[in-house]
Amino acid sequence: MEQSFEFANIRCGGCSATITKALKEAGFEGVSVDLSCEPRKVTAVISDEAQLAQFKSILRNLGYPLVGEEEGVIDNAALKLKSFVSCAVGKFSTDKESD
Repeated sequence: MEQSFEFANIRCGGCSATITKALKEAGFEGVSVDLSCEPRKVTAVISDEAQLAQFKSILRNLGYPLVGEEEGVIDNAALKLKSFVSCAVGKFSTDKESD
């Protein structure tokens, strides 16, 4: 079933490219990132609780926690730094593909 969740730290197409690539490499289908709303929504086909946990874990490891997820100051700063790097990687890979 297709499900959408709101994530923090997603800012642009670079973030979207990184998220989409990571989720598709993990086998998720129907992946999309909605940049038209705030907070940003990520959608994918998720069939069970294990796959949902994997989905959330992939995004958190990239620096994109669920909106409302409790974080300490240090954890929040680390996630923002991770998301900045993920965004830059996404921008770089998107630029390379267009060359």
